[in-house]
Amino acid sequence: MQDAILRKLFLGFIQIHILHHAAKAPFYGAWMIEELAHHGYDISAGTLYPILHNLEKADLLQTEKQVVEGKTRKYYCITEEGRQTLAAAKEKIAELTHEL
Repeated sequence: MQDAILRKLFLGFIQIHILHHAAKAPFYGAWMIEELAHHGYDISAGTLYPILHNLEKADLLQTEKQVVEGKTRKYYCITEEGRQTLAAAKEKIAELTHEL
């Protein structure tokens, strides 16, 4: 039971992390897997891409296709709704961090 709760909490952290990086610059999925690994999240493509698609469906991310070395790569960018959501999340994180 505790593992399931931690997984849900970490999923929220991952989503905020994704929005944070999307606000800085467009990124592609494989890069995000590596970035999350630097922060201790062992996440597979099979886990990441559904998260990205859900954030896209929620209008928090949008995609752009770019050709890189002859291959089409999908880059994820934050939307205005995503920026507003990230700002609200940062406020709550700051409040919680201060309380802890």
